[in-house]
Amino acid sequence: MLFELQGVSKYFAAPGGQRVAALRDISLGVGAGESVGLVGESGSGKTTLIRCALGLVPPDGGRIRYDDLDVAAATRQQLQRFRREVQLVFQDPFASLNPRMTVEELVGEGLLVHGLEPHAERRRERVAQTLRMVGLTPDAMGRHTHSFSGGQRQRIAIARALAMRPRLLVCDEPVSALDVSVQAQVINLLQEMQRELGLTILFVAHDLAVVRHLCTRIYVMHHGEMVESGDRESIFEHPRHAYTQALLAAVPVPDPQVARARRKLHRLNSLAQQGAGMEAQT
Repeated sequence: MLFELQGVSKYFAAPGGQRVAALRDISLGVGAGESVGLVGESGSGKTTLIRCALGLVPPDGGRIRYDDLDVAAATRQQLQRFRREVQLVFQDPFASLNPRMTVEELVGEGLLVHGLEPHAERRRERVAQTLRMVGLTPDAMGRHTHSFSGGQRQRIAIARALAMRPRLLVCDEPVSALDVSVQAQVINLLQEMQRELGLTILFVAHDLAVVRHLCTRIYVMHHGEMVESGDRESIFEHPRHAYTQALLAAVPVPDPQVARARRKLHRLNSLAQQGAGMEAQT
């Protein structure tokens, strides 16, 4: 596995001296070149897991490995490599991009900080090349983000991550703040970048329709626990956990017959689980 979490737990302090478990014994793996989805409703712990995985928040238990690196025990030099090769695309491009910086400064900042391209002219050329990759023209470099649409801002955010030539791209709800038509454009862009650059993608979302389009393997989180995982077909066609079934039942579908069939399947599975529970009690 290129990126692996083993038994990660995280607790936060609560009133009265108690501790609340945000993550309980979470394990997941992302292989090189894969697109892996992490899904769950708001409050399920997805963002906390990503923050722990990227070293932004220390976990209270478990291990996080990237390639041959133990992230918790990494040296400063090793962490610099980790932060260069693992890039994050945030949910809201309106908040994640500094409005005082030009597009050239935003996309080129990481190249300067990590010493990848200290020469100003070559750095400018690399920024222009990266903007072309995400469907923006180089004349955008001198502009500020307030003059772009939401979809264009997210393309700038993706360009900022891709400029570092990462191996792993972590996308935390990158299309939830965008219109449906723009969502499709961003998802298609990520697929295209994965094919061209050999990217590995960990895609965090609550929208199962988006995850189904992009990801080949899926993990399902609920209340800080990993309740189900599997390949795309098994999760969508034969979900085992009641929470996964409920998520799928809530996905809008254009065919009412399909919707009725999903509701019927959900009812049957719920009845079967209730019957199994009653047998266990007797």
